[in-house]
Parts: sequence; structure tokens; C-alpha cells
Amino acid sequence: MRLTYTADLWWKNAVVYCLDVETYKDGNGDGIGDFRGLTQQIDHLDRLGVTCIWLMPFFPSPSRDDGYDISDFYSVDPRLGTLGDFVEFMRTARDRGMRVIADLVVNHTSDEHPWFKEARSSRDSPKRDWYVWQDEPGPVDPKAIVFPDKEDSLWELDKKTGQYYYHSFYKFQPDLNTANPQVRDEIARILGFWMELGLSGFRVDAVPFLIEGIGGDPHEFLADLRAFMNRRDGSSILLGEVNLPYPDLMRFFGDAGNGDEVTMCFDFIAMQRFHLSMARQNPEALAEALRDRPEPPDDSQWAMFVRNHDELTLDKLTEAQKHEVFDAFGPDKNMQLYDRGLRRRLPPMLGGDMRRLKLAYSVLFSLPGTPVLFYGEEIGLGENLKAEGRMAVRVPMQWSAKGGFSPDPKTTVPSPTGKYGPRNVNVEDQRRDPDSLLRWVMLLVERYRESPELAWGAYEILDAGDVAVLAHRADAEGGTVVAVHNFADREAKVDLVLEKLDGCEKLVDLLVDGTLDLPADGRVKFTLEPYGTRWFRASIPDAAPEETSAKSG
Repeated sequence: MRLTYTADLWWKNAVVYCLDVETYKDGNGDGIGDFRGLTQQIDHLDRLGVTCIWLMPFFPSPSRDDGYDISDFYSVDPRLGTLGDFVEFMRTARDRGMRVIADLVVNHTSDEHPWFKEARSSRDSPKRDWYVWQDEPGPVDPKAIVFPDKEDSLWELDKKTGQYYYHSFYKFQPDLNTANPQVRDEIARILGFWMELGLSGFRVDAVPFLIEGIGGDPHEFLADLRAFMNRRDGSSILLGEVNLPYPDLMRFFGDAGNGDEVTMCFDFIAMQRFHLSMARQNPEALAEALRDRPEPPDDSQWAMFVRNHDELTLDKLTEAQKHEVFDAFGPDKNMQLYDRGLRRRLPPMLGGDMRRLKLAYSVLFSLPGTPVLFYGEEIGLGENLKAEGRMAVRVPMQWSAKGGFSPDPKTTVPSPTGKYGPRNVNVEDQRRDPDSLLRWVMLLVERYRESPELAWGAYEILDAGDVAVLAHRADAEGGTVVAVHNFADREAKVDLVLEKLDGCEKLVDLLVDGTLDLPADGRVKFTLEPYGTRWFRASIPDAAPEETSAKSG
């Protein structure tokens, strides 16, 4: 596998790191994170091995929905800096070899956006058709309401004009009419503007909501956006938030052979099955999802994650399965949200058990797809359940034992406390600790990047001889990597049969020093400690490590 070829499709084996500028690092001492602070900490991401930074919304906003209620798509929120600060950040990221993508939130605007103010000024406004209006509210399926604790309808009366406008989310976020050609042209201009400033793509927020319920063809719209981006920069991407069953989700990759809509899609099904498997200490639910998952188009990819910036949604599990996860990882009502997910980060969910945390991230980096980390996962950042809703997981990054997020002690962003407070969880201390979670994640990133089979190869779920063990192999152009994970709090006896490895006599361990002999019949037996993990590369005799890697990619 030629490096020049894999580099062209950089997203296939990228390491994506999602962060919120507001909670990452305060660079001017006002208690709010900003682009200056982020730029000063960019070497942390470089050392970690991040290849792509995903920025949550940083645009001007009333911040009634943590920046997802945007009032200007062409600027930077003054609290976070200026366009000049953004450009300096982009230059520094490019200097470190990192690409940057940003949230594309175009299914709605803030009700304080000038477009909506003009649209609601009169029924005859030129911007009226930029939003969705009706004389009477349409019928509403209660299950379609995204935030049932705050909203009871998808329609809101505008008293001045006497019509109702449509909002998929909060009432202060009126939906754009993306079936309107003028709106589509404006969205393309927004993409073009930020691409000229260096962005390599966009994470598309809530893709199924783009035109859902109001007409038009979302697939035509996405194909048009992708074609526009390819004309401007053929290496740019769209990363889609598409939480749908696999058959419905696959349509958003597009119909062309190499995919002509969304470049990457998050795998919500595998993520939810992963947490169910962790709760059961049995990986079969995850294995079943991976067996059922269709192959994306050749130049497309799955985006894998164990946690993100929203609630940990469990909506694709059955009621019984969902409550299994609730009981294991969030039994208190205050830990749950919308009766469909958890508002917790992974370390508190797992009781701070380092063995299980290391297992979780080993699974993430070994599964077929591109790993996506939420900021702070690399150090085991906790949550603050005193914060409202999803904000529980959007806590400040912890850089030192004193916090290190801001010199202003009056910062209003709630931090984790106690066991997960900065004195116990921070970058500075973990960088010096060879047994820390940070060091483990750095190792996983390094080995993942050295093993293109994991991202590019054909994969197969293997019979491991023990119900607690997930074993899979990835094969690409003569190279093979095998990953084995014990989900249980007990030793597991692994019994694998590895076929079609002619000429290979050893399995070289990629995470610890050591090898296993590979007999002619391909049968390998070994013991995994509780929550243990092993990655192996099939090795030909007398091959130096770099030659083995070159053979496989």
C-alpha cells in the first residue's frame, strides 16, 4: 500500500480530535477559551498524534445552545477571538501538519440571525422563503421532538406575521429552507469562505434533519455541496452525523461508485453496541453490528467513536438493552437525558477503572474506520453533573494540577471535581507518567498510524474460543493485523485459527514487547488478563519491522 496513495485519501486513517474552543484554553485571561489559547496548546495535539482537528461552532451566537444557534456564519465569536486569531491558529496547525474541519450547522440559524429577522419582518420579505412557514402548525409526532424536556412542538407562532415557523430543535433555532436554491447558494458561499481560510472540510450537523419533513431532496443537496467542495479542493471532506439504521444511513454516502455525498459517516450503531457489550462484559453485540455493517464506497470511511459532545445516545438499542446500559453506567436519573442517553464521560461511567479505559480505547483504534476523540478523552477527563443537560460533558480541559484552563478563578465553565478534578487528572502529570492513560493513547495512535490494514483492509470477526473475547483481523495487500480484546473481569483463554498466512511464522505484538509462534496449522493459544488487549502483526521470517510494515502498507 503506497504512502502516496493513502495520503491522497487522508481521512481513511486520520486521527480526528474534536474540541470546543470555548472550553479548551483561555489565552487572554478572561475566563473563556479562545483561539489564542488553543494555538498555544497545539503542540499537545501534535505530540498526541492528531492529524485532524474538528472545531465545534466558533461563530457569533447568542449561545442559547452552546454556539449551535448561529447569528453570523462569516465571522468568529468575539469572545473567542478575531478572524486574525483564527488565521494564526490555522497557520500553526498547518505548520504541524494537521488539517482542520469545523461544524457546518446549516439546518437552522439563531432567531437573532439577520436572515430570520428580515424573514419575520413581513410575509412579503425577500428572505421569507429562506425559512419554513405555515398558517397552521403541522401534525407532530412526539417522538420527533429532539428536546422533549424543553419543547412540545416543532412549530412556533410568529405573532407579528401570524404564521408558524418550523424548528427541528429549539424554538429559537428556526430551520432554514434548504430546498430554496438561494439558501443552497448561500450555504455554498459559506463553505467556500472558510475553505479559503484553510479548512479541509466540515462535520455536517444532524444530516437527516436537513430537509426532513419540509420537502426537497437532501441527497441532491449533499451531492451539490460535495461537488462544489471538490471543485475548490479535491481533498476536502464532509463528515456526517447520520444516526440511522445501516440501510438508511448508506444512502447518505451517495450512489456513485466512490461516494458523491458525505465522505465519512459516524457509526452510531457500533458505538451503542460497544457500550452494551461493555455493560454485559460480552462483545457479541458489537461483533454482530460489525458483521452486519455494509462496506462504504471505496473512497469513503466510517468514523468510529466511543464518546462525543452530545448525550451518549442509546436510541438504536431496544428498551431492555438501553436499561442494561443505564443500570451499568448511569443508574441515577440525573445521569440520564431525554430517556435515550447518558450525559456522562467514559471514565466515571467505568468507575475510573484504568484497565477498562485502556480496553475501550484499544477497541476504538483497532476497529475498521477512522477514530474520533472528544477532547480530554486522552487524559480521562470527567464530567460535572451539576451543569445542565449536555453541558455536563463540555467541561474545561485540565492542563495542570491547578487546572490550567484559565488564570481567571471566576470562570463560569463548571469543572469536574473530586476524583476527576485537575489535581488528579491533568496533561502535565500524565505526560511524565509512563503508565498514564495519555501515554497509552499516544501508543495506540502511533501503532494505528503504523498499521494501515486497520483502516484500509478487509476485516473479519474471528472465533476466539471464549465468549468474553472480541477478535478480528484486518488484511490489506499481503499484510495482516489481528486485534484481541477481553471484555470480562476474568482471565480469558484465547484459541484462534489464523488461515491464509502462508510464509508467516510469528505474530509480533504491537503494544508490548514479545512474539507468539504461528504454527503451520495457524492455531494460536494464549491467555488474556482481565480486560486485556493484544494487537499482533503477522510476520515473515527474518523481516525487519520496517520491511514488514512496508509489505503491508
